[in-house]
Amino acid sequence: MATRHVKPSLYISVDVEADGPIPGPYSMLSLGAAVAGVQDADGFTAADPERRTFYRELRPISDEFVPEALAVSGLDRDRLRTEGLDPALALAQFGRWVREVSAEAGAQPVMCGYPASYDWTFLYWYLIRFTGESPFGHSGCLDMKTLYATKAGVPLRAVAKRSMPPETLPRRRHTHHALDDAVEQAELLVNLMKWPGPGSSPR
Repeated sequence: MATRHVKPSLYISVDVEADGPIPGPYSMLSLGAAVAGVQDADGFTAADPERRTFYRELRPISDEFVPEALAVSGLDRDRLRTEGLDPALALAQFGRWVREVSAEAGAQPVMCGYPASYDWTFLYWYLIRFTGESPFGHSGCLDMKTLYATKAGVPLRAVAKRSMPPETLPRRRHTHHALDDAVEQAELLVNLMKWPGPGSSPR
């Protein structure tokens, strides 16, 4: 049987700050991304997460917001109404950036997050709503909580950063600034890819 060619994956850590639980009624206010590394048939190669990054702040798309959600990001909706980018422009720029870094790496882009579910929901909705397409397709998404649970052999709902081994955790702080957190999560992915699992010494 002929060996199937495996296309490399370019992992792009993405963090979204939003003012509510779901897109549409609520708005994505900022979007940060950082290239974490490439995986091919020979393994994973880490990237410097600060080298290839993307950050934009967006104009709100509705008047609705959850004060507690808005407070997490520290972003000012009134400022973003005048200074934030039109979502169509911001997401078009993001799509171009994803395609550029993927072409440079000769790989297919995969969004990754911790957890990915919230950020992917906003990102995919915004991409389809404002650009009509997603550079990640409909399923190019990696959840780091799932990755850890699989490697550690624990139930997904038992996963929390406070219970993860120190060698898996990033040294950077989680600031709730979308770019800072995208870079921090890229470091987390690199650590998880290198982690051999419980009971083993890191290589």
